[in-house]
Amino acid sequence: MGDLSTDKTGSKVKSYLLYAIGEIILVIVGILVAIQIDGLNEARKERDREIHYLSNIKQDLVNNIAHMEAFLTQRKACIISAQNVVAHLEGKPIDDWYAFNEDCIRIYDWRRFYQINYTFEELMYSGNLTIISNDSIKSLLLNLESLYKQTKAEEDHFRFDSEEIIYKPIYSIMDLHPTLKMHIGQDVELSRENYGTFFVDTRVKNGFLMAILELSKMNGQLEEMTQITEDLLSIINREIGE
Repeated sequence: MGDLSTDKTGSKVKSYLLYAIGEIILVIVGILVAIQIDGLNEARKERDREIHYLSNIKQDLVNNIAHMEAFLTQRKACIISAQNVVAHLEGKPIDDWYAFNEDCIRIYDWRRFYQINYTFEELMYSGNLTIISNDSIKSLLLNLESLYKQTKAEEDHFRFDSEEIIYKPIYSIMDLHPTLKMHIGQDVELSRENYGTFFVDTRVKNGFLMAILELSKMNGQLEEMTQITEDLLSIINREIGE
């Protein structure tokens, strides 16, 4: 009888132990499943944030392409005008003084380019650029920003040169009032006499040649930025499934 009682007690202990172990395993499995689900939810939220930022970056890039195209068009017009002026300074007859006057004035119409990169700046200043998981996108964004800084430096260089080489000589050798009157549509007749030594002062010709050179360089930078932007858009569209 004693042995039988001992066997029953041992059997109950084993049952309890197995039950307890089973309960522990179930608890552990439940915790692991909960952790996995929580991790998946966090990953989904992080991915949703990334897609949100990528979509905003895409919109900035689309807007920036249109912005760059407008600047390229305007600066190409400045280059053509400067080339026309140089041709006349080298002896080409002037048949249309209004057109010549507009070509001379157009060089003053250059503007600084400001990139549309609000989302990128937000990511940089907040330290959240790491949310972008695609290394190619991050690399191209950083390349685009670097090239943009180069364009700003070139603009500063052109601004200094234009003030010293174009504006100062012209301001000192001619009365701009008649040319400005014609530009705003007033009935004014112009001739070579209005331009003083404009046609024989080497500084004037060199100024317009400098403008052709530097505007062409700035346009080259914008064209390179446009190509990088198009590459970025292509990668982002694949990343967000569009």
